[in-house]
Amino acid sequence: MKSVQVAIDGPSGAGKSTIAKELSKKLGFVYIDTGAMYRAVGLYVVNKGISIHDEAGVVAVLDDIDIDIYYKDELQHINLCGEDVTHLIRTPEISMAASKVSSYMKVREKLVDMQRKLGEKYSVIMDGRDIGTCVLPNANVKIYLTADVKVRAKRRFDELIEKGQDVTYEYVLSDMEKRDYDDSHREHSPLRRADDAIELDTADLTLEESIAAVRRIISERTGI
Repeated sequence: MKSVQVAIDGPSGAGKSTIAKELSKKLGFVYIDTGAMYRAVGLYVVNKGISIHDEAGVVAVLDDIDIDIYYKDELQHINLCGEDVTHLIRTPEISMAASKVSSYMKVREKLVDMQRKLGEKYSVIMDGRDIGTCVLPNANVKIYLTADVKVRAKRRFDELIEKGQDVTYEYVLSDMEKRDYDDSHREHSPLRRADDAIELDTADLTLEESIAAVRRIISERTGI
């Protein structure tokens, strides 16, 4: 069977990764978390003491950054220069770093090339900010997930608290509002709904209902 590409875009906290992971298991597709790849770049830059606002400094170390995606116990892991950083890239600081470095054209070129090659090789569900508009413009299915920012911030806050992180809801909300603005106003490949994407608001849906709704869309578009 010819490979199938499913592109899921949307702002932070809309449920993209959770839904994509679950459906990739159900459908036997490869799940690609593109946001994690940008987070890995952000983590590398922060650890090297390079300002995330120093575009030239970030670009200068790109060739030193080696990112690998692998699966262990059915979970996607991110390997950065030989180290598993799966859990280190999920802090608010690295989220903001990822949002900033992803605005740089050279960073996007490096990672988009990696993502497209994966999309050509496997049947994939890929989520991010510009999958349907830039990375996989000819994807079989394009979905734009969204929800009110306060709903998304509460979801992210609960997730971070469950992981034992010391954050406040107000901080997470402020961080998410800034990231929404940065992602949608960046010069290169800003966050937006592709013209042929189906928009799904998950604010009033449970996780199970959201998964079922996305599954129906994929089935309607592909017959799978």
